[in-house]
Amino acid sequence: MSLLELRDLHITYRSERGDVPAVRGVDLTIDPGETIGLAGESGCGKSTIAGAVLRLLPKETLIEGQVLLDGEDVYQMRPGELRAVRWTSAAIVFQGALHALNPVQRVGKQIAEAILLHSTQSKKAAQDRVGDLLERVGLPANRARSYPHQLSGGQRQRVLIALALACEPKLLIADEPTTALDVMVQAQVLELLAELQRDRGLGLLFITHDLSVLTSTCERLAVMYAGRIVEDGPSHDVFGTPEHPYSAALTRAFPTIGDHASRMRPSGLAGDPPNPANLPSGCPFHPRCDRAVDDCSVADIELRPLGIGRHAACIHIPTSGGDDGE
Repeated sequence: MSLLELRDLHITYRSERGDVPAVRGVDLTIDPGETIGLAGESGCGKSTIAGAVLRLLPKETLIEGQVLLDGEDVYQMRPGELRAVRWTSAAIVFQGALHALNPVQRVGKQIAEAILLHSTQSKKAAQDRVGDLLERVGLPANRARSYPHQLSGGQRQRVLIALALACEPKLLIADEPTTALDVMVQAQVLELLAELQRDRGLGLLFITHDLSVLTSTCERLAVMYAGRIVEDGPSHDVFGTPEHPYSAALTRAFPTIGDHASRMRPSGLAGDPPNPANLPSGCPFHPRCDRAVDDCSVADIELRPLGIGRHAACIHIPTSGGDDGE
């Protein structure tokens, strides 16, 4: 059984100006011990999916489809069942540690609170567990007495990881966990996440706009655009030989180290992602696509098989693209 399964997930934000479809028919599965990366520009729906897994979106948000954790639909759970699932079945590492942590409470107390709420451990046992967790993420146990503002950005991010691991979840969702960090600290945090995932057999959903980070961290990669997955498959295949024009544009945005021509003439992607409330007709990427043809403005292509475990949603891919592995 999969740890996480999204079935035809649609998420629509309600506003005074009208409905905003943020996620449009996403299917995704994560098995025990598997690492999956979710990539795309800002506004494509990545963080919305992260929030939807544990029902963290605004109450008025319209959720259609299914979000299954260990086979149980999160949106059919009663409040008590949902509280039991959070932290123990799945936990999230958020992007901004300074905003996610309580600024007037010592970090050790925040970690211990999660342990005490979800277990029968004594306060002394919880405090010992806090020290073990901090040391596991590369911090001295005495940092438990620090307030968030007394820690560096990298240290705060490590505290968030320790907090997410406090109740030994089966699934860890990392939502842009390294965006605000410098390159050296980013590498340390990524190495830490990879080590924890291997040692604990965690399922990991890693969300970022940086394809190179996902390729070095995750086995599988899904690329999102305008609320939908436009390509998925093994990470090195998607990054190395992208089939969807949007995936190809993302990979071209990274200069080749040591290549002077690449550094002097970086290849980016013109234009901006479409407004979710006013998507273009047909394929939403066609106004920015260098391979667009007339039919692209009419037909919104579903994912097509490219081989075992690989798919892309592009009109240039034959409908008989190969065995999808099912």
